[in-house]
Amino acid sequence: MEIIYEVSDDILIAGLFGELDHHGAAKIRRDIDDMLELYGSRHLIFDFSRVTFMDSAGIGVILGRYRKLQSAGGKVAIASCSPKIRNILNMAGIFSIMEYADTKIHALKILKGKEVS
Repeated sequence: MEIIYEVSDDILIAGLFGELDHHGAAKIRRDIDDMLELYGSRHLIFDFSRVTFMDSAGIGVILGRYRKLQSAGGKVAIASCSPKIRNILNMAGIFSIMEYADTKIHALKILKGKEVS
């Protein structure tokens, strides 16, 4: 798993590449937490456009970041899932607590509270 980061104001965008599974979950968790701290980001977008597989450890990474940011008044959104990954996240109940957007631009607008057209 590789991650490419972008920052927009107080929003960290984590573009994930590959498989988000038990093999790399601990490293991904640490890396994202380190980047949130480094940039002082209050909100997080997971860009799943290039995630090919995810298991329960990946769901744990998402939920852990959600709890961490929510306790500090932040938000988490998920963008650009394949139908397979979106179905996994939906079955896990992720979208009942986090926003989903078809693109990271749309997710940015949601987290910034701007009108989405």
